[in-house]
Amino acid sequence: MSNNKPLSASEITDLINDLSRLARNLWWTWHQESQEIFHELSPRGWQNLYHNAMAVLHEVSDYELRVRLQDPEFASRVHGVLTSFDSYMKDPNTWGRQNAPELLEAPVAYFSAEFGFHETLPIAAGGLGVLAGDHAKSASDLGLGFVGISLFYREGYFQQTINQDNWQSEYYTLLNPKNLPMEPVLNSKGDPVICTVRMAMSQVAFRAWRVNVGRCPIYLLDTNLEENEPHHRDLTLRVYGGDSTTRIMQEILLGVGGVRLLRALGCQPSVFHMNEGHAAFLTLELTREKMAEGKGFAQAFQETRQQCLFTTHTPVEAGHDRFSGELIDYVAPKFKSQLKLSHEEFMALGRVNPSNLAEPFCMTVLALKCSRAANGVSELHGAVSREMWACLYPGKSVKEVPIGHITNGIHVLGWMKGPVRRFWRRKLGSSQEAEVVSLGGGESTAFWRQKPATNWDAELNSPEFWKRMLDPTFVSDEELWALRYRLRRELIEFSRRRLLLQGQRLTQRDFITFDQLLNPDALTIGFARRFATYKRAPLIFHELNSIVEIAKDKQRPVQFIFAGKAHPRDDEGKRFIQKIVHLSKYSDLLGHLVFIENYDIHVARQMVAGCDVWLNNPRRPLEASGTSGMKAGCHGCLNLSILDGWWREGYDGTNGFAIGGDSHPDSVEEQDKVDAQNLFTVLTEEVIPCFYSRDASGLPRQWLQKVRRAMATLVPQFNTWRMVQEYANRLYLRK
Repeated sequence: MSNNKPLSASEITDLINDLSRLARNLWWTWHQESQEIFHELSPRGWQNLYHNAMAVLHEVSDYELRVRLQDPEFASRVHGVLTSFDSYMKDPNTWGRQNAPELLEAPVAYFSAEFGFHETLPIAAGGLGVLAGDHAKSASDLGLGFVGISLFYREGYFQQTINQDNWQSEYYTLLNPKNLPMEPVLNSKGDPVICTVRMAMSQVAFRAWRVNVGRCPIYLLDTNLEENEPHHRDLTLRVYGGDSTTRIMQEILLGVGGVRLLRALGCQPSVFHMNEGHAAFLTLELTREKMAEGKGFAQAFQETRQQCLFTTHTPVEAGHDRFSGELIDYVAPKFKSQLKLSHEEFMALGRVNPSNLAEPFCMTVLALKCSRAANGVSELHGAVSREMWACLYPGKSVKEVPIGHITNGIHVLGWMKGPVRRFWRRKLGSSQEAEVVSLGGGESTAFWRQKPATNWDAELNSPEFWKRMLDPTFVSDEELWALRYRLRRELIEFSRRRLLLQGQRLTQRDFITFDQLLNPDALTIGFARRFATYKRAPLIFHELNSIVEIAKDKQRPVQFIFAGKAHPRDDEGKRFIQKIVHLSKYSDLLGHLVFIENYDIHVARQMVAGCDVWLNNPRRPLEASGTSGMKAGCHGCLNLSILDGWWREGYDGTNGFAIGGDSHPDSVEEQDKVDAQNLFTVLTEEVIPCFYSRDASGLPRQWLQKVRRAMATLVPQFNTWRMVQEYANRLYLRK
């Protein structure tokens, strides 16, 4: 590197301002070089502050930042990152501009009760929110006209600890907007934009925060305002917090309040997309608007129906929000008068059978009745949904029920772990380039740096790129196996650090044991997700003695890493956690089974990358789609799953492992018994022999061939670039 003069004070000021602008845009969460910049500014702060770019900038003083930027090499890299960011934001040739230009003028308004973007902003409870976050990231990448609406839960989702009885305990931490990648929504005078929604006898005021997700704004509604009563201020306290009254008020705020905020901002969406039924009250607000213009209810409702789309994620009857007529009357008395409906006419909007006066008001029913199109999130889930809601469409056969499917995906770059991003970037080709950087005073100099392949991140969503994985001259078995070893090692060391932090009192002797916990050479099976009971987390331990024997085989050892949270009111799910934690501490699986507390997006990213096998054994057909296993493919982790949700479409016999066939017993007890036996059989007869079958050079060639097939067939199909394009072409655009 040349001997260079430092930048001028004004140039450093410009870089600092632009770094702050970057930190307030979640684009950095899927851009490796940006993360490296913030990590370098404060490695410990980056680690301890949930990899939060805004918090890191607050950790570093203005003086220190100015001094650091006097290092020409560091300043050059910051400049390069900011140039990439600006190029991304201003790209005139996006897919959306070329294929859906009308949505840039009248965008898609996407309503979701939760968005899971990154561990920095923990306002999601599970897969529904993570899917919404990935949807927004891909909408941004594709340049689609897209705006999101959700709530700002100032205590987020709960933090998890396991107590001395191995029972899950919950606690909450307050999120400070000043330390988060979000900014207040202000009017032209610089004051917060305030809107109101009527609930019961009160006008509830709310403000909004804007989260910039690349090119797409997501607005989070917040009722924590002094003018509100305490119980209304706490409507946006926690994700899905409180009782049924809190829940319906949250949903009124989301649906009605979301529409009113968009109107206050001058945003006129062409499409309102409801991600699950929580936002369905937006349909009534849109209908009210039209009636206020002089239209009758029937016409207003029909016109609203042409604006709305609905995605259902719940294949279980009990999972759909339902509210009693008394609660509707108490919380939303104004709805009926504004819509000029009687009580029974209003309740009929949310009833399968309007004449059944005992039937509660169902949000999913309202969403289905008031949407021009509806879809499930996998092929099987679409079929289950058609059967579940056929009663809404008398005279139609189950096959004719107007609920289709668009299978979920993941935002590949957002889930890809850093070493894997660098690996693929190198494989896609890079070259040395000279970057000219101004030094001030009319002087400049050139720095040599690695230039990534043009638009290499877009290549990662290309079927053509992933097909190259079948060619060993592109990536050799040796390289692939070395990558897998590195990722497994990183997961094991991450697990050791986390287990140390889980509050165990350790003696010096225990530290030595701790450092030897888990085996970097062992077949590592991961299970991490919500501990809903239908996901059957303990199923693999059904025959415990046999699993212990497998795990302790010195020639072919197997180990298990579990993580996940149960809903605070789900005692059965908590018992599943308790059982697994107990086995990890007090059974012969000690040292071969661990449970990592406080599952979040960061833990998920470590596990899908480092595990060799991703275990998924839901009680079919209750897994609507599932996305955790999709995140494994780009890292070379293979799926071992029931043929439910997305895996039923993805599995082809060569790209992973199936537990059982494309059917299931009707009896729950019989299904659990059969699935446990099938899981043990495929584990012992297929998975373990394939992993440990090594050639003379020590490579598991058959295993690596499955890894290649998984990458070639799964990654380019089960991603949100494909998914969002399907939504745009099939549902958003009225062609």
